[in-house]
Amino acid sequence: MQILRTTLSYSILIFSFSYCIELREGFVYLKDVIPNIKIDLKYFTKNNFVGNKIKGYNAPVAIVTKETAYALKEIQNDLKHFDYGLKIFDSYRPQQAVDHFVRWAKNNSRKMKSIHYPDVKKKNLFKEGYIAKKSSHTRGSTIDLTIINLNNGKELNMGTVYDFFGKESWLENKNLTIAQRANRLLLQSVMKKYGFIPLKEEWWHYTLSNEPFSEKYFNFPVE
Repeated sequence: MQILRTTLSYSILIFSFSYCIELREGFVYLKDVIPNIKIDLKYFTKNNFVGNKIKGYNAPVAIVTKETAYALKEIQNDLKHFDYGLKIFDSYRPQQAVDHFVRWAKNNSRKMKSIHYPDVKKKNLFKEGYIAKKSSHTRGSTIDLTIINLNNGKELNMGTVYDFFGKESWLENKNLTIAQRANRLLLQSVMKKYGFIPLKEEWWHYTLSNEPFSEKYFNFPVE
C-alpha cells in the first residue's frame, strides 16, 4: 500500500510539473485567464491539414500574450450574453511548427487534400498565401477560433471547416447561406470590437492590433 501511495504521488507530481512550466515573460496560458474557454488544439492531433501531430505541440494548451488573453476574455464575456462562447483552434505557434509545415509542403503526402485543399494544388499553397515560412502566430497575438453555442457545445456554421484552403474561406466570399454569412459577421464584429484584425483569406484568423511582439518570432514549444 505504501508503494502504491508513493507511486501515485510521484505520478501526480510529474503530471502537475508538465502543466506548470514557466512561460516566457509576457505570455500566459489562456485557460488561466478564461477557465471556461473551449480549446480544440488541432495541431496537437492528427486532425489537421497535414494529417499528423505537428512538431512543437507537446500539450493541448493554448498560449497567448497577456494582452491577447484579456482581450479574448472581454469577447467571451460579451458572447456569453447570447449563450455563445469561443472555441480556440490555434494560438501561439512555435517556429518549429511552421518549419514542419514547410517540410510537409515539399513532400508527396496528400492524405488530407479532400478535406482541406480539394481545389488547390499542394505546390501552390505557398504561392497562393495559405502557408508561409513566417507566421504571425509565432508572435503570440494571433488566434484561430470560432464561436460555439454554450448550450450544446456545437460550432456555429461558418461555411467551411477550419483550415480550408480556398476562396470559400475568404471574408469576401458571398457564396454562403444567410445563416453562414451572419455567423461570420458576428465573429468579425465581436473580434474587431475588441481590437483584432482579420485575415481576408481565413474567416477564423485574427491578430491583436496592438500586439506586444510585432517583430519577434518565438520558438519555445507549446507545453
